[in-house]
Amino acid sequence: MTTATTRANTTTTGSPATTTARGRLTALGRAELTLLLRNRTAVFVALLMPAAMVLAMKSTFEQIDLGGTGLTVAGAALTGGIGTVLIQAVYMNMAATYVARREELVLKRLRTGEVTDGEILTGTALPAGALALAQTALIVAAGTAFFGLGAPERPDLLLLGLVLGLVLLTALGAATSAITRTVQTAQLTTLPLFFASLVGSGLFVPLEIFPDRLASVCELLPLTGVMTLVRAGWLGGTQGTELMEAALTGLVWTALAVFAVLRWFRWDPRR
Repeated sequence: MTTATTRANTTTTGSPATTTARGRLTALGRAELTLLLRNRTAVFVALLMPAAMVLAMKSTFEQIDLGGTGLTVAGAALTGGIGTVLIQAVYMNMAATYVARREELVLKRLRTGEVTDGEILTGTALPAGALALAQTALIVAAGTAFFGLGAPERPDLLLLGLVLGLVLLTALGAATSAITRTVQTAQLTTLPLFFASLVGSGLFVPLEIFPDRLASVCELLPLTGVMTLVRAGWLGGTQGTELMEAALTGLVWTALAVFAVLRWFRWDPRR
Protein backbone atom coordinates (compact mmCIF):
# COMPACT_ATOMS: atom_id res chain seq x y z
CA MET A 1 0.00 0.00 0.00
CA THR A 2 1.43 3.34 -1.00
CA THR A 3 1.88 6.29 1.32
CA ALA A 4 -0.72 8.29 -0.61
CA THR A 5 -3.27 5.48 -0.22
CA THR A 6 -2.56 5.23 3.50
CA ARG A 7 -3.10 8.96 3.95
CA ALA A 8 -6.33 8.81 1.97
CA ASN A 9 -7.65 5.99 4.13
CA THR A 10 -6.67 7.84 7.28
CA THR A 11 -8.56 10.91 6.08
CA THR A 12 -11.57 8.81 5.15
CA THR A 13 -11.76 6.76 8.34
CA GLY A 14 -10.45 9.36 10.78
CA SER A 15 -12.54 11.73 12.88
CA PRO A 16 -14.47 14.45 11.02
CA ALA A 17 -12.65 17.69 10.34
CA THR A 18 -13.41 20.45 12.82
CA THR A 19 -15.67 23.14 11.37
CA THR A 20 -14.82 26.82 11.58
CA ALA A 21 -16.80 29.51 13.35
CA ARG A 22 -17.43 31.21 10.01
CA GLY A 23 -18.77 28.01 8.50
CA ARG A 24 -21.05 27.36 11.45
CA LEU A 25 -22.39 30.93 11.40
CA THR A 26 -22.99 30.71 7.65
CA ALA A 27 -24.89 27.44 8.01
CA LEU A 28 -27.02 28.79 10.86
CA GLY A 29 -27.72 32.02 8.98
CA ARG A 30 -28.72 30.15 5.83
CA ALA A 31 -31.06 27.86 7.75
CA GLU A 32 -32.61 30.79 9.60
CA LEU A 33 -33.10 32.72 6.35
CA THR A 34 -34.98 29.75 4.89
CA LEU A 35 -37.26 29.64 7.92
CA LEU A 36 -37.78 33.41 7.79
CA LEU A 37 -38.82 33.34 4.14
CA ARG A 38 -41.35 30.61 4.92
CA ASN A 39 -42.98 32.81 7.58
CA ARG A 40 -45.12 35.15 5.49
CA THR A 41 -46.28 37.14 8.49
CA ALA A 42 -42.72 37.86 9.60
CA VAL A 43 -41.71 38.82 6.06
CA PHE A 44 -44.73 41.14 5.77
CA VAL A 45 -43.95 42.86 9.05
CA ALA A 46 -40.26 43.17 8.25
CA LEU A 47 -40.71 44.51 4.71
CA LEU A 48 -43.97 46.44 4.55
CA MET A 49 -44.64 47.74 8.05
CA PRO A 50 -41.60 50.07 8.12
CA ALA A 51 -42.75 51.65 4.84
CA ALA A 52 -46.22 52.15 6.30
CA MET A 53 -44.71 53.63 9.44
CA VAL A 54 -42.64 56.10 7.38
CA LEU A 55 -45.80 57.32 5.65
CA ALA A 56 -47.58 57.61 9.00
CA MET A 57 -44.65 59.51 10.50
CA LYS A 58 -44.51 61.88 7.53
CA SER A 59 -48.18 62.75 8.07
CA THR A 60 -47.53 63.23 11.80
CA PHE A 61 -44.49 65.46 11.26
CA GLU A 62 -46.50 67.66 8.90
CA GLN A 63 -48.70 68.52 11.89
CA ILE A 64 -45.73 69.29 14.18
CA ASP A 65 -43.80 72.53 14.25
CA LEU A 66 -40.23 71.43 13.53
CA GLY A 67 -38.86 74.95 13.71
CA GLY A 68 -35.75 75.07 15.84
CA THR A 69 -35.10 71.33 15.59
CA GLY A 70 -32.95 71.56 12.48
CA LEU A 71 -35.04 68.82 10.85
CA THR A 72 -37.22 68.79 7.78
CA VAL A 73 -40.35 66.67 7.51
CA ALA A 74 -38.62 64.27 5.11
CA GLY A 75 -35.47 64.08 7.25
CA ALA A 76 -37.40 63.38 10.45
CA ALA A 77 -39.67 60.80 8.80
CA LEU A 78 -36.96 58.86 6.98
CA THR A 79 -34.49 58.71 9.86
CA GLY A 80 -37.40 57.67 12.04
CA GLY A 81 -38.09 54.99 9.46
CA ILE A 82 -34.60 53.58 10.02
CA GLY A 83 -35.33 53.36 13.73
CA THR A 84 -38.61 51.63 12.97
CA VAL A 85 -36.79 49.07 10.81
CA LEU A 86 -34.41 48.34 13.67
CA ILE A 87 -37.24 47.95 16.17
CA GLN A 88 -39.49 45.77 14.01
CA ALA A 89 -37.11 43.79 11.79
CA VAL A 90 -34.56 43.16 14.54
CA TYR A 91 -35.92 43.54 18.07
CA MET A 92 -39.52 42.35 17.68
CA ASN A 93 -38.63 39.75 15.06
CA MET A 94 -35.73 38.30 17.06
CA ALA A 95 -37.68 38.10 20.32
CA ALA A 96 -40.32 36.00 18.55
CA THR A 97 -37.69 33.97 16.69
CA TYR A 98 -35.73 33.01 19.80
CA VAL A 99 -38.97 31.95 21.51
CA ALA A 100 -40.03 29.88 18.50
CA ARG A 101 -36.66 28.12 18.22
CA ARG A 102 -36.63 27.48 21.97
CA GLU A 103 -40.12 25.97 22.06
CA GLU A 104 -39.37 23.84 18.99
CA LEU A 105 -36.27 22.44 20.79
CA VAL A 106 -34.02 23.82 18.04
CA LEU A 107 -31.82 25.72 20.49
CA LYS A 108 -31.49 22.70 22.76
CA ARG A 109 -30.45 20.43 19.89
CA LEU A 110 -27.93 22.95 18.58
CA ARG A 111 -26.23 23.10 21.97
CA THR A 112 -25.41 19.38 21.78
CA GLY A 113 -23.17 19.98 18.77
CA GLU A 114 -19.96 21.85 18.13
CA VAL A 115 -21.57 25.28 17.82
CA THR A 116 -21.17 27.63 20.81
CA ASP A 117 -23.95 29.52 22.57
CA GLY A 118 -22.79 32.83 21.14
CA GLU A 119 -22.71 31.39 17.63
CA ILE A 120 -26.25 30.06 18.03
CA LEU A 121 -27.59 33.46 19.06
CA THR A 122 -25.57 35.33 16.44
CA GLY A 123 -26.28 32.95 13.57
CA THR A 124 -30.00 33.04 14.30
CA ALA A 125 -29.94 36.85 14.09
CA LEU A 126 -27.91 37.18 10.87
CA PRO A 127 -30.84 37.23 8.39
CA ALA A 128 -32.74 39.84 10.41
CA GLY A 129 -29.63 42.01 10.62
CA ALA A 130 -28.98 41.71 6.88
CA LEU A 131 -32.62 42.55 6.15
CA ALA A 132 -32.46 45.64 8.37
CA LEU A 133 -29.28 46.85 6.64
CA ALA A 134 -30.83 46.31 3.19
CA GLN A 135 -33.96 48.25 4.17
CA THR A 136 -31.85 51.05 5.59
CA ALA A 137 -29.92 51.27 2.32
CA LEU A 138 -33.23 51.54 0.43
CA ILE A 139 -34.46 54.29 2.77
CA VAL A 140 -31.26 56.28 2.32
CA ALA A 141 -31.40 55.81 -1.46
CA ALA A 142 -35.06 56.88 -1.56
CA GLY A 143 -34.38 59.90 0.64
CA THR A 144 -31.54 61.00 -1.62
CA ALA A 145 -33.33 60.36 -4.92
CA PHE A 146 -36.94 61.32 -4.21
CA PHE A 147 -37.19 63.35 -0.98
CA GLY A 148 -34.54 66.00 -1.53
CA LEU A 149 -32.17 64.81 1.17
CA GLY A 150 -28.44 64.76 0.52
CA ALA A 151 -26.16 61.77 0.77
CA PRO A 152 -25.08 60.89 4.33
CA GLU A 153 -22.75 63.59 5.65
CA ARG A 154 -20.93 61.17 7.99
CA PRO A 155 -21.28 57.61 6.65
CA ASP A 156 -19.01 56.40 9.45
CA LEU A 157 -21.42 57.67 12.11
CA LEU A 158 -24.40 56.23 10.24
CA LEU A 159 -22.71 52.83 10.05
CA LEU A 160 -21.70 53.03 13.72
CA GLY A 161 -25.28 53.78 14.72
CA LEU A 162 -26.61 50.90 12.63
CA VAL A 163 -24.11 48.36 13.96
CA LEU A 164 -24.70 49.50 17.53
CA GLY A 165 -28.45 49.28 16.98
CA LEU A 166 -28.23 45.78 15.49
CA VAL A 167 -26.18 44.43 18.39
CA LEU A 168 -28.23 46.22 21.05
CA LEU A 169 -31.64 45.23 19.71
CA THR A 170 -30.59 41.63 19.03
CA ALA A 171 -29.43 41.35 22.64
CA LEU A 172 -32.63 43.01 23.88
CA GLY A 173 -34.67 40.62 21.75
CA ALA A 174 -32.88 37.65 23.30
CA ALA A 175 -33.38 39.10 26.78
CA THR A 176 -37.08 39.72 26.12
CA SER A 177 -37.51 36.12 24.97
CA ALA A 178 -36.59 35.00 28.49
CA ILE A 179 -39.87 36.46 29.84
CA THR A 180 -41.92 35.37 26.83
CA ARG A 181 -43.72 32.04 26.93
CA THR A 182 -45.04 31.76 23.35
CA VAL A 183 -44.53 33.35 19.96
CA GLN A 184 -47.97 34.94 20.27
CA THR A 185 -47.18 36.63 23.58
CA ALA A 186 -43.98 38.06 22.06
CA GLN A 187 -46.23 40.62 20.40
CA LEU A 188 -47.12 41.83 23.90
CA THR A 189 -43.78 41.60 25.71
CA THR A 190 -42.06 43.67 23.01
CA LEU A 191 -44.65 46.47 23.04
CA PRO A 192 -43.25 48.49 26.01
CA LEU A 193 -39.90 49.09 24.34
CA PHE A 194 -41.60 49.58 20.96
CA PHE A 195 -43.89 52.36 22.20
CA ALA A 196 -41.23 53.92 24.44
CA SER A 197 -38.88 54.13 21.46
CA LEU A 198 -41.49 55.50 19.09
CA VAL A 199 -42.41 58.32 21.44
CA GLY A 200 -39.29 58.90 23.53
CA SER A 201 -36.34 58.06 21.28
CA GLY A 202 -37.13 60.58 18.60
CA LEU A 203 -38.76 58.32 16.02
CA PHE A 204 -42.15 60.03 16.00
CA VAL A 205 -41.43 63.19 17.97
CA PRO A 206 -38.05 64.97 17.94
CA LEU A 207 -36.69 65.33 21.46
CA GLU A 208 -35.95 69.01 20.76
CA ILE A 209 -39.62 69.91 21.12
CA PHE A 210 -39.92 68.26 24.56
CA PRO A 211 -39.41 70.19 27.80
CA ASP A 212 -35.76 70.02 28.86
CA ARG A 213 -36.37 67.73 31.85
CA LEU A 214 -38.46 65.26 29.85
CA ALA A 215 -35.96 65.32 26.99
CA SER A 216 -33.14 64.52 29.44
CA VAL A 217 -35.04 61.42 30.62
CA CYS A 218 -35.77 60.31 27.05
CA GLU A 219 -32.09 60.59 26.18
CA LEU A 220 -31.48 57.63 28.51
CA LEU A 221 -33.80 55.26 26.62
CA PRO A 222 -32.12 52.32 24.85
CA LEU A 223 -32.66 53.45 21.25
CA THR A 224 -32.11 57.20 21.73
CA GLY A 225 -28.33 57.01 21.42
CA VAL A 226 -28.61 54.90 18.28
CA MET A 227 -31.03 57.37 16.69
CA THR A 228 -28.76 60.29 17.57
CA LEU A 229 -25.87 58.62 15.75
CA VAL A 230 -28.06 57.70 12.76
CA ARG A 231 -29.41 61.23 12.37
CA ALA A 232 -25.97 62.77 12.80
CA GLY A 233 -24.53 60.36 10.26
CA TRP A 234 -27.14 61.17 7.62
CA LEU A 235 -28.13 64.77 8.31
CA GLY A 236 -25.22 66.11 10.36
CA GLY A 237 -25.54 68.99 12.81
CA THR A 238 -24.78 67.12 16.06
CA GLN A 239 -21.85 68.20 18.23
CA GLY A 240 -19.02 65.91 19.35
CA THR A 241 -20.05 65.85 23.02
CA GLU A 242 -23.58 64.80 22.14
CA LEU A 243 -22.24 62.05 19.88
CA MET A 244 -20.00 60.69 22.63
CA GLU A 245 -22.90 60.69 25.09
CA ALA A 246 -25.12 58.96 22.53
CA ALA A 247 -22.52 56.27 21.86
CA LEU A 248 -21.94 55.76 25.58
CA THR A 249 -25.68 55.40 26.23
CA GLY A 250 -25.95 52.77 23.51
CA LEU A 251 -22.91 50.87 24.78
CA VAL A 252 -24.19 50.86 28.37
CA TRP A 253 -27.56 49.49 27.28
CA THR A 254 -25.81 46.89 25.11
CA ALA A 255 -23.71 45.74 28.07
CA LEU A 256 -26.82 45.51 30.26
CA ALA A 257 -28.68 43.55 27.58
CA VAL A 258 -25.78 41.11 27.12
CA PHE A 259 -25.60 40.62 30.88
CA ALA A 260 -29.34 39.88 30.96
CA VAL A 261 -28.92 37.31 28.19
CA LEU A 262 -26.02 35.61 29.96
CA ARG A 263 -27.94 35.58 33.23
CA TRP A 264 -31.53 34.77 32.23
CA PHE A 265 -31.74 33.51 28.64
CA ARG A 266 -33.67 30.23 28.50
CA TRP A 267 -32.55 27.41 26.23
CA ASP A 268 -35.23 24.89 27.26
CA PRO A 269 -38.96 25.18 26.49
CA ARG A 270 -41.15 26.91 29.07
CA ARG A 271 -43.75 24.23 29.75
